[in-house]
Amino acid sequence: MFDARMLLMFFTTSVLLALSPGPDNLFVMTQAAQQGRKAGLLVTLGLCTGLLFHTAAVTFGLAALFKTSTVAFTFLKFAGAGYLLYLAGLSFRAGMVTGTTGFAESLNPAALYRRGIIMNITNPKVSIFFLAFLPQFADPAKGFLSMQLLLLGGVFIIATMVVFGTISILAGVFGEQFRRSAFAQKVLNRAAAGVFAGLALKLALAQR
Repeated sequence: MFDARMLLMFFTTSVLLALSPGPDNLFVMTQAAQQGRKAGLLVTLGLCTGLLFHTAAVTFGLAALFKTSTVAFTFLKFAGAGYLLYLAGLSFRAGMVTGTTGFAESLNPAALYRRGIIMNITNPKVSIFFLAFLPQFADPAKGFLSMQLLLLGGVFIIATMVVFGTISILAGVFGEQFRRSAFAQKVLNRAAAGVFAGLALKLALAQR
């Protein structure tokens, strides 16, 4: 279906896109710095699960709905913005936690994983991006288009896991130094709240 050279080019492009500053990698970095690398990795898994939704949306035409329907696009983006504001409130009110591992333990793994999923699937811009990006590497002459899109989506997810996983580890190590100090942890929590609020505003103002 695809030759190795084309898949390598797509994987490399996907890595570069995952590295470019954006809401998802900023979200992962903030969560890992605030709560530890384990939290960042769990959120990464959630975000990548959300990418499965966007891959399916492109493959089966749902992404076209977000591109053409103002109501669907607006509903989803405001749902996502509202959730980010909720996370901003939690971060702003968060207090000091003893120890050096942060307060990841206060959120069970399922909750952290769910955060990533909700963050990703409530951003209609991701589906629209996939709608524009994935078909560029697909060729109807090489077989079923749906299978090609699913494969490309899977490769993109792998690239995202590699990049975001690395970000989680590095941000977790960096954030651990802050979490040793009550004052530094308070600053980190306030900064995280600001990041989440900023992401909420950006999403709320997003246009198709």
